[in-house]
Amino acid sequence: MLELTRQTRTYRRFEQSRRIAEHDLRQLVELARLGGSARNQQAWQYGLITDPELCALIFPSIGWAGYLSDWKGPAEGERPSCYILCLLNRDWLKGSEKEAHFDLGIATQNILLGAMKQGIGGCRIGSFSPKLADRFKIPANLELSLVIALGYPAETVKITDPPAKDDIRYFRDEHDVHWVPKRSLEEIIIHLSSR
Repeated sequence: MLELTRQTRTYRRFEQSRRIAEHDLRQLVELARLGGSARNQQAWQYGLITDPELCALIFPSIGWAGYLSDWKGPAEGERPSCYILCLLNRDWLKGSEKEAHFDLGIATQNILLGAMKQGIGGCRIGSFSPKLADRFKIPANLELSLVIALGYPAETVKITDPPAKDDIRYFRDEHDVHWVPKRSLEEIIIHLSSR
C-alpha cells in the first residue's frame, strides 16, 4: 500500500491515443462508491467521459498547474484520454456540504489509487471555468465540483524533500521530471500531552 501511494502522484501529461474503456472507469467509480461517507449520505455522482470529442470540449475549460504559471497544460497528444466529472447531488445531501467534500476527497483518492494499480495516472482539477457545466446536459440538482483527468502517464513524477523550509511548490527540472516536495514524517507528527 505504501508503494502504491508513493506512485499515486498527480499526472498532467498522458499518452492521449491510449484509450481507457468505460468498463475500467466504472470499476474506478465502484471504488469511490465503497468509500466512507459522513452520515452515509453518498451525495456524489460521476459523469464518465471517454469520447474524444467530448474530451476536447472539456480540455480548454480547465486550469492545469498553478505553480507552473508559464505552462498552459499538456500539448495535443499528451492530453487526458478520459475524464470523470464529480457532481454533487443536492437532493441526496443530508449533512453539510463540507462533509460531502470530505467524502469527495476519500472517493477521489480511492479512484486514483485504483487507477494507479492499473498503470493509469490522474489529476484532480478544481480549477475550471463555470461554463464547463454548460457544455453538458446536467440536471439542475447536480453541481459540478471537481474534474478528474485520467490517462496512461507520459511523464515522470517524483517525490523530494522541500528545497527550502516551507517551500512546497512542485517544479520541473531541466530533464522535464516533475518533482513534488513533501514535508518529512517527523515534521508532520506532533506530540501532544494533556493540559
